[in-house]
Amino acid sequence: MDGRVKPSISTIKKYPFGSTKKKVGVLEKLSYANLDFSGQLIATVVNSYLMYFFTDVAAVSAAATGIILLLARVVDAVGAPVWGTLMDMTHSKYGKARPYFLWLAFPYAASAVLLFWAPNLTPTAKAIYCGVVYMIYGVLYLGINAPITTMLTLITSSPTQRVKLNSWRMVGSQLGVFIVNSLTLPLVALFGDGNDVIGFRIFIIIFATLNFLGTLFSFSHIRERVIVPNSQRVTLRKSIHAMNKNWPWFLIVGGNFLFWIAQQGRQQSMVYYFTYYFHNKGLVTFFNSIAIIQVIGIISIPLLNKFLSKSHIWALGLVGAVLGQFIIMFAHLNIIGAVVGWLIANIGSGIACSMPFAMLGSAVDYGEWKNGVNAAGILTTVGSAFCMSMGMGLAGALNGGIMSAFGYVANHVQTAHALVGISISFNWVTILMYGLAIIPAILYQRFENMEPTIIAALDKTRK
Repeated sequence: MDGRVKPSISTIKKYPFGSTKKKVGVLEKLSYANLDFSGQLIATVVNSYLMYFFTDVAAVSAAATGIILLLARVVDAVGAPVWGTLMDMTHSKYGKARPYFLWLAFPYAASAVLLFWAPNLTPTAKAIYCGVVYMIYGVLYLGINAPITTMLTLITSSPTQRVKLNSWRMVGSQLGVFIVNSLTLPLVALFGDGNDVIGFRIFIIIFATLNFLGTLFSFSHIRERVIVPNSQRVTLRKSIHAMNKNWPWFLIVGGNFLFWIAQQGRQQSMVYYFTYYFHNKGLVTFFNSIAIIQVIGIISIPLLNKFLSKSHIWALGLVGAVLGQFIIMFAHLNIIGAVVGWLIANIGSGIACSMPFAMLGSAVDYGEWKNGVNAAGILTTVGSAFCMSMGMGLAGALNGGIMSAFGYVANHVQTAHALVGISISFNWVTILMYGLAIIPAILYQRFENMEPTIIAALDKTRK
């Protein structure tokens, strides 16, 4: 007994090793897309409105909110490799990544409800409550979000099919983002009738329930096909070995981390930007709604991939995001200019958001080819959910620190100095982080050129 997991004959016949040629059916593509659609029904509420909820609804100070967001990411720094290692060590009848959708669907939905509950406590107790619950939410978020990206490496090993399947996923994601951003503030106002605490409670209960049911539906209609017959249970030590000199993975992680600092920082600060800079809170819902234009960038990726490399598509998206944000900044209070810049920025960020998820599978393959270890769980977890979560935390800490330093006071007319801080958070931090992410995107091209050789070598070893 060597500890290896040998697939059954029926599994081998149904899902050939590597699965580079077998096409994924439409129902399974829809189910995979629905995973992120359902996930965004909660994640977008957290990403877009949690900081605002803490400061302006739950009455937690901006400085304390920034600390909470940052401390939660420290917990994530430990949780991400743990979840990734657990997936690599999981060998259930449902597969490696798929069972986590079943196991964590309810705890994740419940944690979201508690996060937006805002119990009637003293200011200090309320800050502690928000911090503890947010840390619990963050751990569960990693546990249920990371398998989505890991599944992509297990459904198919074809880079082309991964790009197409990831486009389905990202379209589902953007539809979820669109629905949440279009409905959150109007429904909170409707349900609360002037009491945002009650409004947020009712809203999150409804959307958490939809998330739970949608996750279970997708769990029932997706399958893992890529089976590595000679792989052993991958311990944390072996997972770390898979990172050894895995330069494409480090580039993706670095670029994706910078992207999510920009993306989450922009999303968190926009509610302050339009509420206090434009003096029109209704613009938050409008601009969030037209962000659905990201879908145009996402669905164009398979077509662009016929003419451009994945590395160049990634860099192109980041350039678009930077250009659009510059237009918004120079438009000042001109609504038309802001709309034009926002549309361009979102087409670019839609492309830039999608590419790392599609490319992580190749980094997993590189690690297996170079180091003999297929650590799909930890490599995709750190490369996706960890980057998203840590990016959101660092962005929140930056925004909270900047706004606090410039004198932001919740629910008051802001001073000119405070408005400068809001503009720095929304514009300059976003531009800087998007711009820095272009560097690893361009450097990745060298390793993308190696993919055909790596795939051919792995096909032989897997057989």
